[in-house]
Amino acid sequence: MSDSVPPRPPRQTAPNAPAAPAAPAAPAAARWLSVRGARTHNLKNIDLDIPKDALVVITGLSGSGKSSLAFDTLYAEGQRRYVESLSAYARQFLQRMDKPDVDLIEGLSPAISIEQKATSHNPRSTVGTVTEIHDYLRLLYARAGTPYCPEHGLPLAQQSVAQMVDAVLALAEGTRLALLAPVVRERKGEFVELFDDLRARGYVRFRVGAEGRGREVFEADALPRLAKNEKHDIDVVVD
Repeated sequence: MSDSVPPRPPRQTAPNAPAAPAAPAAPAAARWLSVRGARTHNLKNIDLDIPKDALVVITGLSGSGKSSLAFDTLYAEGQRRYVESLSAYARQFLQRMDKPDVDLIEGLSPAISIEQKATSHNPRSTVGTVTEIHDYLRLLYARAGTPYCPEHGLPLAQQSVAQMVDAVLALAEGTRLALLAPVVRERKGEFVELFDDLRARGYVRFRVGAEGRGREVFEADALPRLAKNEKHDIDVVVD
């Protein structure tokens, strides 16, 4: 940490332009967070001045008092002062924080603390579930938002059977249609047994697509050999 705030470079003005009035300089005390006589936990009666409106990093060996200064002194005092500013009714619902062992702290702004510890031991926890934003995202994508097909750019919407029938009947006469049933999506393998089982059940045409390539319809007796280490999409042509 430095002992002084570096001066700002002078503002440049256009030639012959009237100079803008200088903004009043902030008092020196307003630019610093001053700590005097901090003795919380591992701290040994330390004094320091921390510049405000700057990114400050506290480093040191394990047990040197980093957390004692950041969490147990600065944050604890900031939280304590905030709670004391509330009404007596509001204070009864908040946890009371003890005053840290320090002689003086000046220039302390409202503080927010994020500790370096796991908030959940569930291995399936994500940032969305821990921050409780997952439910809102699910609502956004499922109800509030409008999803679009990544291949065709058309909006996706839930359709009833009656709506599907109406859409088919609205097509021009002679339009050819195919009814497909998805059986594999983005899975690796040759799927020999799957094709044998489907052929035994009477299906004779399949639409097959590989990763990075388009999908193509094949007759059962003309199926290509699928690459074992590529991801495939397989649909059964029902009708």
